[in-house]
Amino acid sequence: MELYHSIIRDVPSHLGSSKPKRYDYLAQRAWEEADSFELVMARESACELGGDNQPAVNFTCVTTSAELVDRDEILVCGPDLAELPANAPFARISLLRVGDIESDDDDTEQAFRAIRNMDFVKYHIFPKGYMIRTSSESHREQVRISREAVRKGICFERIGDTFIRRYKQDENILAARVIFVTAKDADYSALLQSAKQVSLITKGLTKILEGMSTDCSVCSLKPICDEVEGMKELHFGKEKHTTE
Repeated sequence: MELYHSIIRDVPSHLGSSKPKRYDYLAQRAWEEADSFELVMARESACELGGDNQPAVNFTCVTTSAELVDRDEILVCGPDLAELPANAPFARISLLRVGDIESDDDDTEQAFRAIRNMDFVKYHIFPKGYMIRTSSESHREQVRISREAVRKGICFERIGDTFIRRYKQDENILAARVIFVTAKDADYSALLQSAKQVSLITKGLTKILEGMSTDCSVCSLKPICDEVEGMKELHFGKEKHTTE
């Protein structure tokens, strides 16, 4: 699964100039979750990530490479939750290493369904005092944190443990790296472009499943195939890909 490799490799260059804080995953340290979406009112809020129309980027990339995602860990680039002002820019990036999610007969469909299931995890995580609002169309993940949660010691390390604990419930996921970004000098515009590229790849997989022309001169997937490593192989299977 090489579709997202170039995006994953570019992520570190967009995270700002400060050295990230790194934490190993500990399931028992995960922040407590509610049973369903929990509303945090503005008057109860300590800070809002992505508030006042500041950047709030989110995307998930999948790889089979142990070199790119070698272990479960949380990275924090910038101030942690208790250190933030009322509003701050934000990005959350999940990099997931998986086993073989392809089969000889239905490789594209298997890959597509596995990737979508992994990304949908974010819609089922409800940390107490950490209200997540996600828009797939705009690639935003805006978060409001309650003052009570800050008093109880909420932090990105524990929220990251919560995300990874959920990811690890999927038997396909072998390792997960969750990156939280609040650094002022992070390149949120570049991260947004990465999120859009991830979306294009997923849409490309959808179109392949629907059955696309194998004539490159008329195929709408050609720009994606030309740019994304591994897309040609998924589109054509074992057939030779040409532009003649």
